[in-house]
Amino acid sequence: MQELNFPEYDFTITSDAKGDYIYDIIRKKNVRLTPEEWVRQHLVHYFIFNCNYPQSLIGVEKQIKVGNLHKRFDVVVFNRNAKALLLAECKAPDIEITEDTFDQAARYNLALSADYFVITNGIDTFSCKIDYNYKRYSFLSEFPNLFSKK
Repeated sequence: MQELNFPEYDFTITSDAKGDYIYDIIRKKNVRLTPEEWVRQHLVHYFIFNCNYPQSLIGVEKQIKVGNLHKRFDVVVFNRNAKALLLAECKAPDIEITEDTFDQAARYNLALSADYFVITNGIDTFSCKIDYNYKRYSFLSEFPNLFSKK
């Protein structure tokens, strides 16, 4: 798989006649190793091991309803009361992050009302804070500190 702009992690990768699989520590199962999944697993590991987001508060590939459509979000970080704090959208490394990508994340976030969203293709990563009063988002220089140590 392609090298990404994330630290290296010790993933468990297996293969069979159908292809390659990577163990997802959130879903606790092997999932097909696609380029997008490679990015998603790096982001999840980054959240856990570098940002100290609790593993138990991270959801991966859950279905949400956006208008009348059912969509799947890539990664959501919840607070201890199950409110979405951060929505992350992952793309394969060869997919350019465009305004359409940001619009997709914003649409998904209508159902979640998270305060932050992250978009990454593993090469480029954007972290944003949403300002609901002014209906805009501002770019952050790093991932938000969602769980400050007291």
